[in-house]
Formats: sequence, C-alpha cells, structure tokens
Amino acid sequence: MSEVVIKAESRNDFGKGAARKIRRENKVPVVLYGHGTAPQHLTLPGHELLLALRTPNVLIRLEGAVTELALPKGVQRDPLKGFLEHVDLLLVKRGEKVTVDIPVTVVGEVADGILDQQLVSVSVEAEATHIPEGVEVSVEGLEVGTHITAGDLKLPKGATLAADPEAMVLIVSAAPTAEVEEGAAATEGEVAEAATENEAADAEAAE
Repeated sequence: MSEVVIKAESRNDFGKGAARKIRRENKVPVVLYGHGTAPQHLTLPGHELLLALRTPNVLIRLEGAVTELALPKGVQRDPLKGFLEHVDLLLVKRGEKVTVDIPVTVVGEVADGILDQQLVSVSVEAEATHIPEGVEVSVEGLEVGTHITAGDLKLPKGATLAADPEAMVLIVSAAPTAEVEEGAAATEGEVAEAATENEAADAEAAE
C-alpha cells in the first residue's frame, strides 16, 4: 500500500480551548502512541489528514516534528458537521505485524433468494506497510441456504485471519412467499383497525 506524507508540528497547549484554536487554524490535534513510548502530542493539517483518512488503514508517514510511520486507530468527528476533532495514531515499524479491520466487498449476484451480509469488515493480521485494502467475496450463482464464514474468505497474500473463523459473513436466505407477505399485510391492517377503534372508544369516554 502507498504511504501518505503529512507534515507534523509539535503541540504544547492542551485542553478544549487549545483544541478549538487549533481547529480554527484548519489543523487537527493528534496523539501518536505505541511501542511503549510516551505519547507525542502533535498537530496535522486538517485537509490533508481528512483526504488521507478516506483510505481505510492508510499508512501515514509523519515528517517535521517527528519522522515516523503511523496508522489511524481512533478518529473523532463533529457529529453534525463531520469535521475532524481529534485523531489517535499508532506508531508502527516496517516489518512488524499489526491487526486491523479490512472491508468485505461482495461481488456477483446470487442465483435466488436474498443475500444477508452480516459482516462488512473482518479482522486480519498483516505487515504494517502491506495492509490489504480489503477482501472480495463472490456470491455469483449461490443458492438459498448457502453461507460463508470468515474462515471461508480468500484473504490477500500476506494477510492472516485474526477474527473467529466461524463468524458468519453472509447467508443466502429464501425470499418471503406471497402468502407470508399477504399475512404480514393482513396483520398490519388488523393492528391499524384495532388502534382506530381504541381511539374512537377513548374519544367517546372523554365526551
């Protein structure tokens, strides 16, 4: 995987007020930790960091105040506006193994039934500088009753499964029959009718 180079600056002011000031300057407060070292408080340019984080498990090469490789491990965003509020970065070294979640992408069409994807990501162990972007699973032609577990996935070269191999990734279930759909509609109608009758009774009692 490619590396994204971002310039880092040291950060000596802490607290909510200092963080707001940093964000007003279009920067993001960051903490770099790992390998038993003391956490390092940094600021990174907000736009560059936001673009980098669009790639899952992006490898960031920090330059400037520090020269290190890091992976994003905690991202805090404003719940309304979506801008970055704070990011935790994990210090990594070339050649070491790390455990990360990679997205599971479904390709193809099932033969019949309904596809129920229960896992959208799976935990794997991979070399820090060669983390796969994701794993694809083909459902082409699968029939009702077929299921695929994490252990069935064909992981990219160099990656090993870190999740429970029995964890269910997807299931092909039977589509609802016309009788079932009609029964559900009838039940909804009965519930609505009962609610209307109750409202009418309440209105009469109030009078």
